[in-house]
Amino acid sequence: MLPVSADLPAPSPFLETARRVIGVEAEALSLLADSLGDSFAAAVRMILEAPGRVIVSGMGKSGHVGRKIAATLASTGTPAHFVHPAEASHGDLGMVAPGDVALVLSNSGETPELADIIAYTRRFGIGLIGVASRAGSTLLRQADVAILLPQAPEACGTGIVPTTSTTMTLALGDALAVALMEHRKFTPEHFRQYHPGGKLGARLAKVGDLMHSGDALPLVAEATPMGEALLVISQKGFGVVGVTDATGALVGVITDGDLRRHMAGLLELTAAQVMTRGPRTIGPTALAEAAVGLMNDRKITCLFVVDPAGSQRAVGILHIHDCLRAGVV
Repeated sequence: MLPVSADLPAPSPFLETARRVIGVEAEALSLLADSLGDSFAAAVRMILEAPGRVIVSGMGKSGHVGRKIAATLASTGTPAHFVHPAEASHGDLGMVAPGDVALVLSNSGETPELADIIAYTRRFGIGLIGVASRAGSTLLRQADVAILLPQAPEACGTGIVPTTSTTMTLALGDALAVALMEHRKFTPEHFRQYHPGGKLGARLAKVGDLMHSGDALPLVAEATPMGEALLVISQKGFGVVGVTDATGALVGVITDGDLRRHMAGLLELTAAQVMTRGPRTIGPTALAEAAVGLMNDRKITCLFVVDPAGSQRAVGILHIHDCLRAGVV
């Protein structure tokens, strides 16, 4: 570990360095955007047409970037995984199959550890997309699609630390992933399938994932005496009861507000006489976050979930606490 001087400079030089580094990399990203052309479009088409997966590979810092690119592709609807080039030479080439597309990253285009995986793609007719910053390099000459990164100085100032080059490669990977997902019309609902956990997964949870159904549903018929309706409210524990007509369609809901408004002679009334007609409902395929917004807007704590086929039959009930427990709010 290098020694640290006891006489550290004031913070301003550190900030100047940070701004210079970010400025250099920002300029490089602009160059990259301007330089993209037919080869980028060809790479997207090759991946879209491939029946297999995208195999991302790279050594050193390019490998670290490659892992992130593979993860981004896989989480946005393009099956992908990372194969370490050194491990590929010791058996992991078996993870690469006909129908796959190899996305190989190397700043110089001459990384010796990539020789075996490049040769393997050529031998078995596997599509190869090469990304490098040196025109005429071995990787770009061998590739079916060659993407040349523009010449831009590394942000370290000495040219020896991969900084600008890795930032451009990472941005290129993001550009590929987004181009692919937009073509495939990848939606937040699709995204949730690959991200079932965490805050983002919770925000993309569907109502049907969180709702209560079956015997848990607090439902009574229109002609039900309020004495029985009160028992259902108490037993089910949601503080509300839904009211259904002869066809089973949800036609009303009884809340504590309805009970207070009909306090005088309540037990002499039926559910139909007390209920609020036309209750706000939601479908099981709606996002739970949308349900929370609806409950907040209406200042209610429960939503009945109805059959999306249009029959208005109650198939579930969602309480705000269910959303809280799932991390939706």
